[in-house]
Amino acid sequence: MRSFCETGGPGYTEGMNSLDCRGLLCDLDGVLVDSTPAVTRVWTWWARKHGFDPDRTVREAHGKPSIATIRELLPDADHEAENREVERREIEDVEGVIPLPGAIGLLQAIPPERWAIVTSCTRRLAEVRIRAAGLPSPKHLVTSSDVTNGKPHPEPYLKGARVLGVAATDCVVIEDAPAGVRAGKAAGAHVVALRTTADDSELREAGADWIMNDCAELFVDLDGRSKEFLLLRRRRK
Repeated sequence: MRSFCETGGPGYTEGMNSLDCRGLLCDLDGVLVDSTPAVTRVWTWWARKHGFDPDRTVREAHGKPSIATIRELLPDADHEAENREVERREIEDVEGVIPLPGAIGLLQAIPPERWAIVTSCTRRLAEVRIRAAGLPSPKHLVTSSDVTNGKPHPEPYLKGARVLGVAATDCVVIEDAPAGVRAGKAAGAHVVALRTTADDSELREAGADWIMNDCAELFVDLDGRSKEFLLLRRRRK
């Protein structure tokens, strides 16, 4: 990561205006895609089936691989069978799955080899939601199917940086869930957190460097000083 421009440097600041990096690593749900209605429907069904509070279960499930939530809440269950059913229902339920503001424009502005989607979805589910939302097809996609340890472990973002061929410390992660923010920070990346899922206090506590509303607040300049770098800028209102 090169020096920041017009920022207070590393650490949370509301005044982030621009920074440069070698790669961009984006979470999927809550960052690029709004799948909240579908996620809520499926996890509400699952919570009621097992006698859990639906609202709390939906919050617990967000930002982590589904099997991790199942293991936490049902330690003695057949985790693989439960996870297959949750995944099947999520794959079949794409009603209301839409791109979030600014997501398509941001990805289209960056060369395909310079960004990756890093998600807690399985590969099959991620591909379904990417198509349903009309996002550009990613050249690089890291899913829960590709890692041993899911978020908040740093492995997903370390692998995302590796597939881009750069160090995680030279990447910017865009996240919405505290678990994902922690994963990005643990990988050594700088993290832009979006207010699409959690409140500011949760995002700060997780370690977010900057917080903004959505991807519409970001745009990318290809830095003319070096083809190695992308320059992320914050739109001025």
